[in-house]
Amino acid sequence: MHSRSSTFRTHRAVTTLAALLAGALALSACSGSDDDKKDNGDKSSGATASTVTLPKLDGAKLEVAAVWTGAEQANFKKVLAEFEKRTGATVTFVPAQDPIINFLGSKIAGGQPPDIALLPQPGAIKQAVDKGWAKPLNAAVQAELAKNYAQGWQDIGKVGGKQYGVYYKAANKSLIWYNAEVFENAGAQEPKTWKDLLTAAQAVYDSGVTPFSVAGADGWPLTDWFENVYLSQAGPEKYDQLAQHKIKWTDPSVKQALTTLAQIWGKQDYLAGGQKGALQTEFPESVTQTFTGGDQPKSAMVYEGDFVQVNIGETEAKVGTDAKVFPFPAVGEKAPVVSGGDAAVILKDSKAAQALATFLASPDAATIQAKLGGYLSPNKNVPISAYPNPVQQKIAKALIASGDDFRFDMSDQAPQAFGGTPGKGEWKDLQDFLKNPGDVAGAQAKLEKDAAAAYGNGG
Repeated sequence: MHSRSSTFRTHRAVTTLAALLAGALALSACSGSDDDKKDNGDKSSGATASTVTLPKLDGAKLEVAAVWTGAEQANFKKVLAEFEKRTGATVTFVPAQDPIINFLGSKIAGGQPPDIALLPQPGAIKQAVDKGWAKPLNAAVQAELAKNYAQGWQDIGKVGGKQYGVYYKAANKSLIWYNAEVFENAGAQEPKTWKDLLTAAQAVYDSGVTPFSVAGADGWPLTDWFENVYLSQAGPEKYDQLAQHKIKWTDPSVKQALTTLAQIWGKQDYLAGGQKGALQTEFPESVTQTFTGGDQPKSAMVYEGDFVQVNIGETEAKVGTDAKVFPFPAVGEKAPVVSGGDAAVILKDSKAAQALATFLASPDAATIQAKLGGYLSPNKNVPISAYPNPVQQKIAKALIASGDDFRFDMSDQAPQAFGGTPGKGEWKDLQDFLKNPGDVAGAQAKLEKDAAAAYGNGG
């Protein structure tokens, strides 16, 4: 069961992001490129020159299901409206509930599956294929994917070597957000490496502010911390092996990552409230306490994905000025990019459904939504200048620049019992490690025991 994961856990936060970006966070785009001048700043229609050939589909009717609400749903409907305009088809958006696999199951049982559904993890795509719901994508969709996506993004939409998913939306989960005033007062620089991060933390600490907020009350941010350190230090191949439990959690590479994490988690004075306080801090508070309290907040930095902007929006801090961001620093040779995302999957095969999947794989569709804010596309041919502010541009650039070296959130790929259940498995084991960061071997033994049980003793 992969139906609950950090992609779901962050999803509700992400749905309000578009609204916030359109309002409080609507910073002027700093690129001033020709692209911006061409559209004269009109972000409402978002219609761009057509790069994709679509068939005439007069009279065709399609239903598209996704869990998106609010501004995110409204913005996606503008993308669907452009498809209607170009093809003559009629597309209806079907609001789904979490977990979407259960929602789709009841629709299919009732004989009324939507034509396309947007699924939030590789595990959900595999479930849809295993159940015989998902239909393979045709040659036209695959050609569009090949043109616009890094191989890695194509591959996570495949099951058994066949292409089923178009990753339309992404999350960048390799970001550290910081209080700009604190950094300035401390003379701290945006770090490029883990060593630089520790230097910045010490400078912040010396200036009288606690360096980090860690959301230890929720297990999932701890898994994300671990994944970034592990991906950068051990490399993408090892990351894949651990994600599939082909190597054990007792592996030396896991020891190295936990030992590295303990350089922050093990320093009482580096964590807001110390280890005890961190274990009582829930994710939203980990963000808001970093951006309230003027130049004396409870912490200077908080790690998490692009959706942190939603929680910053609950404070008076402005993204881009008071609240800034840098990519998670390189622990090994390369900085990590851990991502999440939603893929369009066809449940009812037709010429119209394949055409809509082709459109969603094109830069035309993604550029419309990029201009509206609160959205990130893994499509490498979406112009960075389409994103409405410098922060969104920086986040998008880091995601695209990772090429094939990004990796999908590891706990999202794990069985739910290990990677997605509060108070159990990896969440609980990393909370215990945060409580006692000196016991690396003990943490590894617990992680391996729980992983072996959840994966069916594989490894």
